[in-house]
Amino acid sequence: MAIDLAAWGPFPVVLVMAAVTLATRWGGVFIMSFVPLGERTRRFIAAMSGSVLVAVLAPLAMRGDGGGRLALLSTAVVMLVIKKPLPAIAAGVVVAALFRQL
Repeated sequence: MAIDLAAWGPFPVVLVMAAVTLATRWGGVFIMSFVPLGERTRRFIAAMSGSVLVAVLAPLAMRGDGGGRLALLSTAVVMLVIKKPLPAIAAGVVVAALFRQL
């Protein structure tokens, strides 16, 4: 499948991707409006977010380079000490950048 971008440029593709992203996000909210949020459902949603995070970070920890692993470690340490996600993420990005620069 080929898309001719010569006439319009990449904008139609970006617009379609944005529409699909919005549809999936709003669709999830719409579907969850019909689900009763009992204690069991709340625990499931809370556990699911943590499992998604582990699923994203585990391959980086296992097969990533030294910069990625050091970034994960520094992010975890800063998060445990400060307990705020933005400085922890910033520390991880800075550590990875410095490691890869040197």
